[in-house]
Amino acid sequence: MPKRDTAQRRHAILAYVNEHGETPVETLASRFAISEVTVRKDLNTLERSGLLLRRYGGAAPLPQEMLAEPAQALSPFKQAIARAARARIREHNRIIVDSGTTTAALIGELGGLRGLVVMTNSLAVAGALRELESEPALLMTGGTWDPHSESFQGQVAEQVLRAYDFDQLFVGADGIDLERGTTTYNELFGLTRVMAEVAREVVVMVEADKIGRRIPNLELPWSRIDTLVTDWRLDDVSAAAIERQDVALVVAPEPVGRIDV
Repeated sequence: MPKRDTAQRRHAILAYVNEHGETPVETLASRFAISEVTVRKDLNTLERSGLLLRRYGGAAPLPQEMLAEPAQALSPFKQAIARAARARIREHNRIIVDSGTTTAALIGELGGLRGLVVMTNSLAVAGALRELESEPALLMTGGTWDPHSESFQGQVAEQVLRAYDFDQLFVGADGIDLERGTTTYNELFGLTRVMAEVAREVVVMVEADKIGRRIPNLELPWSRIDTLVTDWRLDDVSAAAIERQDVALVVAPEPVGRIDV
């Protein structure tokens, strides 16, 4: 069976389980006219991708507490940053999109780009990708669910990432230390460093009001960052400090006719 048909079938199986709750293998085999062996393979793949849970003799949806909160309206700053970051992506690129609201904003800008392969550790990002009309190929890290970051982390996720190579990583930050690099409140930042290892270009997406924040946990040093995309509120002193780190600086312009509420 062509890979496209397999992906569509697994997508349909996931939708069925999410709609009907815990479902036996026999029911899925009958519903989709495939063998129970094939169903088990599909369920194992979906579980490794962090999209459902295997149960004895079947599968169940992810618990509600593991699902992302409903999407909220994006700030104009995040929208502008997402558009500027999207301009750096070419068709057929293989990209990683890390968890976070700023990086998730990028997904809505990907429509029309053909042949993308997107790896993520975020259920919110995965869900947004599935809503795109031209749905990219989706890969998920799997791993251990971290409710703080609402993403998968840990050694399993790191092992999955190291099995691939990517053109670009798009990652956010809690803060930008102008001397050290990206900083975070979360102590689980090992996965982000692995993401940076397997990507040829590391693109940090961050709102200007986070630049200059000195948070104890250093996530990515400047030596691991290629590009920083921010918004038009960036001051000249901070811009000069970033450029001295040999990082390409992209400042998203203020939208014409924008009205502050």
